[in-house]
Amino acid sequence: MNALFAGIPGLGELRWLIPAVAFSLMALEALNAWLRHGDPAYDAGETAASLAIAVGGKVVQALTAVVVTVPMLLVYEQRLFDIPLDSVWALAGLFLGLELLYYWQHRASHEIAWFWATHSVHHSATRFNLSAAIRLGWTSGISGHFLFYLPLLLLGFHPLAVLAMLGINLLYQFFLHAARAPRLGLLEWVLNTPAHHRVHHASNAACLDRNYGGVVIVWDRLFGTFAEAPRDEPLRFGLVGDGAPSRNPLRIAFGGWIGLWRRLRPPAPLGTRLGILVGRP
Repeated sequence: MNALFAGIPGLGELRWLIPAVAFSLMALEALNAWLRHGDPAYDAGETAASLAIAVGGKVVQALTAVVVTVPMLLVYEQRLFDIPLDSVWALAGLFLGLELLYYWQHRASHEIAWFWATHSVHHSATRFNLSAAIRLGWTSGISGHFLFYLPLLLLGFHPLAVLAMLGINLLYQFFLHAARAPRLGLLEWVLNTPAHHRVHHASNAACLDRNYGGVVIVWDRLFGTFAEAPRDEPLRFGLVGDGAPSRNPLRIAFGGWIGLWRRLRPPAPLGTRLGILVGRP
């Protein structure tokens, strides 16, 4: 993926600026939690594990970039049209198209065991805060999450444009993990907000597999996956049935795959094994 961005002026500075701002905001949020005596928003060990996972993820992403870059470029060479982003309509089309594909990619990451093995890393944090936003799986490229966005390339959007729009989507989602944030009133009918995303991360039964949206929440409302926080119980975070959460970055990064392998290991027909891979986690 890095090869796609080679030679873009100012990108190197941006790559350093975004992490620096993110870490600064996490530090401020953690300081605020510490000043609020007894505020459980941050745990030092869990935050350290999230930081280690974030650094390791960057290394793995660089090593596996070709797995993502080559298929994207090959599909783009077969594009049906050339769609320049020189109008509001083209930008709006790319934004809405990517938001829709992100919704289905995110939903598949929860409902298909093969994808959940990677995505479960992001849901392993038991504290909901900005540091949870950078706790991302290392194997998204290998497991094929990028395949969901190939239709945009085939249609005629440039790979850089698609990746840039996806970057904006993910940057917006960083702020959705704020430990404390005000409600946004009528905007919450259209936009994904920290309140909505808290529900997505919660392990309460009423919250599982809900609120998949990136920047907008409209697809969840249309496809029946939207949920508000339950009023009669506090939200709990972390993986269902995970026992004592690990703080070992390697165990967190590969725990989903280890669990999937254990399900596949007993002798079974090929159809049964495929059913495990594409079935629910």
